[in-house]
Amino acid sequence: MSRASPRHGKSRHAAPSGPSQRQLRAGELIRHALVEILREEHLADPVLADVSVTVSEVRMSSDLKHAICFVEPLGAGVTGAATQDVVKALNGAAKLLRGRLGRVIDMRFTPDLKFFHDDSFAHAARIDSLFDNPLVQKDLQPDDAGED
Repeated sequence: MSRASPRHGKSRHAAPSGPSQRQLRAGELIRHALVEILREEHLADPVLADVSVTVSEVRMSSDLKHAICFVEPLGAGVTGAATQDVVKALNGAAKLLRGRLGRVIDMRFTPDLKFFHDDSFAHAARIDSLFDNPLVQKDLQPDDAGED
């Protein structure tokens, strides 16, 4: 009986299904640094002037050269269309932000940044509103009337 080696046939270990610890650590490092940069930096784009941006997650590529940043703009008057404008403005300022990021993080490469709107906040609000629905509340309450 011969064992199958990784180069010949099937290996014993399955491929990892999610990001590695290295990717997760690098993503959190980038996220924290971006939060500080966005808080302190005055960006020239007027779309970003009175908007606070929450960086909810940063997903790193396996080689740590690309970062996908999920953001949620907060502030007065930020609607669906304004949200897309903020994300577009952040992508326009990505090179500037990458330059600032390179000065504050200690990584071999400063990753390219790509910004996307994080819709998980809207999804959570929708779920909350469903739970507040009287018909759903009725189903969630224990039925004590039929017991005796």
